[in-house]
Amino acid sequence: MLLFLIAIALIFDFLNGLHDAANSIATIVSTRVLPANYAVIWAAFFNFIAFMFFGLHVANTVGKGIIHPDIISDAVIFGALGGAITWNVVTWLAGIPSSSSHALIGGLLGAGFAKAGLDPIVWSGVLKTVSGIVVSPAIGFSLALLLVLIVSWVFRRSTPALADSTFRKLQFVSASLYSLGHGGNDAQKTMGIIAVLLFAHGKLGGEFHVPLWVVLSCQAAMAMGTLMGGWRIVHTMGSKITRLSPQQGFCAETGGAITLFLATHIGVPVSTTHTITGAIVGVGAARRVSAVRWNLATGIVWAWVITMPIAAVMGAMFYGLARLADRFFG
Repeated sequence: MLLFLIAIALIFDFLNGLHDAANSIATIVSTRVLPANYAVIWAAFFNFIAFMFFGLHVANTVGKGIIHPDIISDAVIFGALGGAITWNVVTWLAGIPSSSSHALIGGLLGAGFAKAGLDPIVWSGVLKTVSGIVVSPAIGFSLALLLVLIVSWVFRRSTPALADSTFRKLQFVSASLYSLGHGGNDAQKTMGIIAVLLFAHGKLGGEFHVPLWVVLSCQAAMAMGTLMGGWRIVHTMGSKITRLSPQQGFCAETGGAITLFLATHIGVPVSTTHTITGAIVGVGAARRVSAVRWNLATGIVWAWVITMPIAAVMGAMFYGLARLADRFFG
């Protein structure tokens, strides 16, 4: 059962990379700086090596900062992963850029509540995570807007051809940074799930930590998912919200990357989807408010709002199914 649940967790991590590939490559693909098939390879590489640049603060938050590790069981983890994977697949098929991160947190909360009520919930960690729904896109929006103003002033006397050529090169840097931030924050959520599962089975020697093999497995699974791409969501993120130039793509990716670096450093499991969406809206609004398709952006925000509650309900349902299966077949 332990091996089965670890495999399911890695499948979730793979789907997370698949679902969120658009976050890393949407801007560089939509600005035609890099073809999609090369962009996913570029993003997957930086997804994988992210563990070399960040501590494991997010993994610790997910592992022991959402619900208390003492109530973790196989059924709870199955419920959390089942709820998150189901919601991820539904939103991926629909082309909705929802949050894999908050789906996982919602599934974990729902399964934990189904087992033990409200008592095991670590409210400080939950509030920190929920605040990221608002704070990360707001910071991404603000930084991207500020970067647009700065680079517009710096290049005010440059020819359009020079500016376009410069930012096409700079987008390779900004896309790399965003992919690092994506791999650093998102892969750690699955690391936390696997680590707390190992802790519940007594495989960590009595002290919660994240083994190196878990780190490498999760980074590799996410990188493989990114290689598979998420083309429906790439289209939504890269062109439907607003049209992007290389300069705007650079500003959106850089603003989003800075936001993810800050969140990962302080251990907040934010949504890379929320972050890059906020940044893309920011660069669109810098051009003019009407450049943003606000009706589409509003629909995406509603998807953010309902992700955790729906995933929590699904997590509780999968927990119940696991308990029934254990009763009849265990």
